[in-house]
Amino acid sequence: MSKPEVLIQAVVIEGLSYGQVAARYGVSKSLVHRLYHRWLDEGDAAFQARSSRPLSSPNRTSPGVSARILQLRDQLTAAGLDAGADTILAHLDRDGHTPSRATIWRILSRAGLVVPQPQKRPRSSFQRFAAERPNQTWQSDFTHWALTDGRDTEIIGWLDDHSRYLLHLSVHYRVSGKTVTDTFTAAALLHGFPASTLTDNGNVYTTKYAGGARGRGTANAFETLLALEGITQKNGRPYKPTTQGKIERFWQTLKKYLAAHPAATISDLQTVLDDFRDYYNQQRPHRALNRQTPAFAYALIPKAEPTTPGDPNLWRARYDTIDPGGKVSPRYGNRMLHLGVGRHHARTEIIILIHNHDATIISLDGTVLGDYRIDPKQSYQPKLKTAEPQKPRVQPFTMS
Repeated sequence: MSKPEVLIQAVVIEGLSYGQVAARYGVSKSLVHRLYHRWLDEGDAAFQARSSRPLSSPNRTSPGVSARILQLRDQLTAAGLDAGADTILAHLDRDGHTPSRATIWRILSRAGLVVPQPQKRPRSSFQRFAAERPNQTWQSDFTHWALTDGRDTEIIGWLDDHSRYLLHLSVHYRVSGKTVTDTFTAAALLHGFPASTLTDNGNVYTTKYAGGARGRGTANAFETLLALEGITQKNGRPYKPTTQGKIERFWQTLKKYLAAHPAATISDLQTVLDDFRDYYNQQRPHRALNRQTPAFAYALIPKAEPTTPGDPNLWRARYDTIDPGGKVSPRYGNRMLHLGVGRHHARTEIIILIHNHDATIISLDGTVLGDYRIDPKQSYQPKLKTAEPQKPRVQPFTMS
């Protein structure tokens, strides 16, 4: 016997009031009243369970919009582009349709196009680091890609750290030091020089590891160009690609697109890269930019600029490691200097701050290990005599 039948019989056969029946069976008085009057109108049909679904849903997504969502999903996937709810929403907005992101996700889920990934970390647990202004930091890297005949090529990119704006993207048979300086200069002519760069430690970007001794390589053309323009050069730690996480993640997006657009020649591949760059900058919404495009974020606020090398207030900062002999060897002008720190500090990671003829060596926890008055005529630079130990003068540093 169904529950509606029990409730109605309690009223009809036992003669209980609506309130008594509601109290006995733990239901509302209005439900008993409604069921009883339905029985009076419909007879035994009132005993059948009924759906609570509304007769109409005026806010339901129209079949045409649902079909358009699934069509965009197929088109974007086939083109090797991101096809998530955010990207689909951006395309629908241009068509004049404005469903919510959750609505798009539900439609994709009902169609079996969303694969649950409960093993992935929630995005709220990520720690994001981004430059505060456009041109404050440019990231660069290069990656390999094969043409349809199997020939290997290398693709180099320059990416603005703040806006994710793709400043330059080009393909070469091999990326050399000249390629780095040429592509960097080409991007700078269009967008202005950045205040700093962030790359890995490849020899095309830096020679500080050349010869097996840290900091003893001769500066290459790119390093010289940055120094002349007053641009700070930052390099990630060896074997820590997450430091350049934005450009590393970008390669994943690009290669997905390249896989859907095979190229037979290097010129064909460059055309594909140009098309992708336009789409990536001008149309693709970016999650880290509140669904805005990189082009919008890059043009939104004033750009940073490098510090003029001749500025008397310019401080140069360099990360280094004290060698086993207790010294660090920065280049000052055209000469290699040796600053004595002490053998008991060997292999300590430090920062050297140089201002005109004054230098200070600081450990990464902010402790001052030595002050120096540089004499350009001398190779070895001893510490100035100061009281030991010294308290930290600055907040602890973290590696960039």
